[in-house]
Amino acid sequence: MSKTIVITGASDGLGAAGARRLHQDGHRVVIVGRSPEKTAKIADELGADRFLADFTSLADVRKLAAELDAACPRIDVLINNAGGIYGDRDRTVDGFEKTLQINHLAPFLLTNLLMGKLLAGKASVIQTSSVGARLFGKLDIDDLDNDTDYTAHRAYGTAKLENILFTKELHARFASHGLSAAAFHPGAVATNFASGSKSFMRPIYNNPLSRLFMVSPEKGARQMVWLAEGTPGTEWQSGTYYENGKPARRNNPQADDRDLARELWNRSTELVGVDVVNP
Repeated sequence: MSKTIVITGASDGLGAAGARRLHQDGHRVVIVGRSPEKTAKIADELGADRFLADFTSLADVRKLAAELDAACPRIDVLINNAGGIYGDRDRTVDGFEKTLQINHLAPFLLTNLLMGKLLAGKASVIQTSSVGARLFGKLDIDDLDNDTDYTAHRAYGTAKLENILFTKELHARFASHGLSAAAFHPGAVATNFASGSKSFMRPIYNNPLSRLFMVSPEKGARQMVWLAEGTPGTEWQSGTYYENGKPARRNNPQADDRDLARELWNRSTELVGVDVVNP
């Protein structure tokens, strides 16, 4: 059955590879990207609808949500794929630390603004997370902006942990109303990841020798495609974080903290100024 699938961060790398495969499989893919040139290129290649949004601006996210709501009578899958690791600690125009906003607050806001449509379509919400959540993530609910002990990789790992907690809270709040949610680690993918970062991961991802041991964007996108096309409750289980196509065998202990997930949700609604949806 053909689905309408919205993918953020779809103009390059993992998102573009997933969009190509899902389009090839007969789905209506909606491309969301930051770069006008790259977004137009992949959208024109696929004959897909395209929308622009810079996630360093929550006003852009609100505009995007309104445009998607108007353009899509139904949304079957929302893939929150946009994100990354960055350099020095920096604040967005909204006053939040950049890594936090792009990786967590922006997709959190987008998902909530589209919640009515997602619930109506009994949709799936998929988060591109990372093993970095386990390796570097350390969430201090009173320091979401990483004011203390900032490093690029810790901020990134914590944001990816927040993706997992967001997934679990989506499931807790909305699974009984038909919404499903999952997060996944795509593996070490040979893309432009970390190219703008001062993290130790930048030379790793930009080293030609290291890239020989990384997977292609097409292979990295397989889990994204599997989750988007699969049936929750049958092929995969809602509220779960996946690595290598299976529930993660090891995880950051904070990722299983039910109270922390609830508190992160509540803090996030306050920060982005969105009303809590009660289905």
